[in-house]
This record gives sequence, structure tokens and C-alpha cells, in this order.
Amino acid sequence: MRVLIAGASGLIGTELSRQLEEAGHTVLRLVRSEPRTSGEIRWDPAGAGLAAGVLDGVDAVVNLSGASLARLPWTPAYRREILRSRVRATRALTDAMRQSATPPAVLLNASAIGIYGNRPGETLTEESPPAQDFLAGVVSAWEREALRAPEQTRVVTFRTGLVLERGGALKPLLPIVRLGLGGPLGRGTQHWSWISLHDEAAAIVHLLTSTLSGPVNLVGPTPATANDVIRAVARALHRPFFIPVPEFVLTLALQDAARQLLLADQQVSSAKLQADGFVFTHRTAAEAVDHMLRA
Repeated sequence: MRVLIAGASGLIGTELSRQLEEAGHTVLRLVRSEPRTSGEIRWDPAGAGLAAGVLDGVDAVVNLSGASLARLPWTPAYRREILRSRVRATRALTDAMRQSATPPAVLLNASAIGIYGNRPGETLTEESPPAQDFLAGVVSAWEREALRAPEQTRVVTFRTGLVLERGGALKPLLPIVRLGLGGPLGRGTQHWSWISLHDEAAAIVHLLTSTLSGPVNLVGPTPATANDVIRAVARALHRPFFIPVPEFVLTLALQDAARQLLLADQQVSSAKLQADGFVFTHRTAAEAVDHMLRA
């Protein structure tokens, strides 16, 4: 397949490109600077967008574009950028598809489990209703833009959990744990729905040729709490796990980012993905952490 990727230079995009090329697919990358190779195509998601002719001969589009949620703090200006960057990029792609005589057969659009909000005591599936907080609003708007794709295009909005990788959401945590300062964040018992970087990319590759459409949760098969994840990191680094960070300290420092990223309790199910035949390489958070730190 010829696969066009927006956001190919990021953490997930880099691993996805590697797996696609390893499987024999042709990867085309959207870039915002002058193209350096024949596999790069320039676009301007905030302005002129993407010419419809660029999609000629493209079988699938994977959209990973969006400002990082890990950049803190979420100032009012950055909150606008978190939303705007996702909506604009997705709209540029779906506009080009709608103008194309032969639109791609598949659009795989990034999304996030942030749509579910803080839901202690629930097992969350793709049918669970969205929350009413900032992240849920962003994700809902993001997914609506993806659904503007042409009728003949199969659209999947893959809702990603916490990606366990050195350059991912755990990046600021690793040096703290290495210093021996790791411990519970708030209660520590809140569920963190996680996935390894390898399985995240492998699941996207799987969805290219699947018949699934609509939202699909991309999270590991075994539930884990924040304590489970951080303790696994501490154990792998041979460091202690005992210094807690109180909830009020996190919320005072990070406000909504703490409440919606670190303290939210989200036990999200990947049953839909697994029923479609996807097999996880890393089935527990500890396995994913061990793989991350060995790489």
C-alpha cells in the first residue's frame, strides 16, 4: 500500500514508518518545510492545506498531527493550540480527500482516551459517552473533523492511551525515578490505560487492512494503575518507590493537565481491537516498561 502520514517525524510516526516499510509498504511523509526526498510532500495545514492531486494513488492516510499534550503548563494560548492544531490538520486532509477524484480508501485518524474523562469504577469501551472536560471536547472535535472524509473512505479514529516509551509521556518521570524520588502520584490507584510504542504502531498497521471503522481503543490488554506503571519503572531502574506527590501539589502546579492526564482514572478496554484479531506483543505494563528501558 501507499500510505501518506501526517506527523511522521514524531514518536509514533517514526515507529509506524519503520514498521510499514519493513512490511513492504511505501511511506509518503507530509512535511511543513521544503521536501528533501521524493517521499516527502509539503503541506500547510494552517493555511493552504493540501492539494487534492497529492492524494492520487494514495491508498491510506494516517493522521498523527497535533500539538503535544505533554508540553506544560496548558496556558490559555496553548490550550487553543492543542485544539486548533488537531482540527486544522484533520480538516486539511479531509478537504483534500473530498476534492479528490479518487480519495484514499482508508483514513486512520489519531484520537485519545482523554475523551472518556475521569471515570473511576467503570470499564470504558468505544460506546462509553464522552466526558465534559477540556480534553474530551478536544477529542470530540478532532473525531468530528475526521468523519468529514468522503463516504467511500473507511474512517477509524484510534483512541490512544499512555504510550510507554522514553520519549513519550514518561519522559519527565524517568529522571525523577533515576534520582530515587519515584512514588505515587496522588492516590496512585487511578487506572492508567497504557500501550507500548511497538504495539501502538503495530495496531495502526493492523487497522490499515481491517474492516473496523469508527472509534477503536488502542490500549494494552491488562489494566494497570499509576502505581503499577511507576513501580515498574523504579524496579527496572533498581530505584526505590516510596516518595508520594500529593494530589493538591499536582493540581496546584499543573491544574487541568494534572486532573486530566495524571489523576484521571480510566480503565479502558481494548476488546474491540483484540476481537478483530490483533495480538499484543507486550501484554502487561511491566513488559512494556522493560522493553522501553532495554531499547
